[in-house]
Amino acid sequence: MSEETTGTSQRKIGSGFGRDSTAAEVIAGIDLAGKTAIVTGGYSGLGLETVRALAWAGAAVVVPARRPEHARDVLASAGLTQAAEGGDVSVAELDLADQASVKEFAAGFLAGAAPGAAPGAVVRLDILINNAAIMASPERRVGPGWESQFATNHLGHFALTNLLWPALAAARGARVVSLSSTGHKLSGIRFDDINFDTGYDKWRAYGQAKTANALFAVQLDALGRDFGLRAFAVHPGGIMTELQRHLPREEMIAAGWMDEHGTLDPRFKTPAQGAATSVWAATAPALEGMGGVYCEDCDIAEATVPGSPEARIRGVDAHAVDREAAARLWQVSAEMTGINAFAG
Repeated sequence: MSEETTGTSQRKIGSGFGRDSTAAEVIAGIDLAGKTAIVTGGYSGLGLETVRALAWAGAAVVVPARRPEHARDVLASAGLTQAAEGGDVSVAELDLADQASVKEFAAGFLAGAAPGAAPGAVVRLDILINNAAIMASPERRVGPGWESQFATNHLGHFALTNLLWPALAAARGARVVSLSSTGHKLSGIRFDDINFDTGYDKWRAYGQAKTANALFAVQLDALGRDFGLRAFAVHPGGIMTELQRHLPREEMIAAGWMDEHGTLDPRFKTPAQGAATSVWAATAPALEGMGGVYCEDCDIAEATVPGSPEARIRGVDAHAVDREAAARLWQVSAEMTGINAFAG
């Protein structure tokens, strides 16, 4: 069967990069001048490093932010301003947990044709990196009673990507990167109780959201490839960032992430290393013609070997790349949000 039928194989391609590669290394020599990118959560942690790499390669980068003034201050402090050498970096307001905010951001972006463009010109979006997330947060309901981790990490990005579809299609070669993690191993999609109405568990809720991020890439790639769009899910690795803000220090010590003195487990990456797989998936020429796969350590990941010593920390579990589950989740997400760029 051809790739058009089966999708890209979930196995390494020998990218030449690895666990310790940085975002700057994987994008070296790639010219993004004239390209436009959006990076959600692009003002902290690995999101900031992702923006830095894309901007210095020449892309114009838009950073959606729930707190836009704070985001502008952070980006300016990092030297990522519109005066920076390379591409421009701009900020616009967006709260992924608020569907009205997502719609407002998308409408504003689509209305922002380049100066001198013909009336009615379609804005082009070459790279969309759905990076923002919350992790293991206390139980919280948003919108019409949605569980907040699923709503923010998945439904917010689902709506955003669908609403931006005209700009992604116009690029005729866009790439969408969806940030997942090994958290996907904690839970598949609970189609019978997707909002944890019968009992909340912060880690299973996070796991479901990360599985959703992976499945989103599978189905988006299947739907978008005829328009030249390819989508990838990415595990960035363990990185100590603001993502851990809901976790008590004692819990991180018990998990082995750090010792009692705060020294991190050596398996943790720096933010620049953590951003590398996202940047690689978004820009690598080696991925031309590929998509719908889960990536880690700057390569396509292998399928998890059940029962192996590294089964919990490496590879992708079958439920996170299952095409039937991906199609079902897409339909459920479209029904929940009322948004589907591919309806009909």
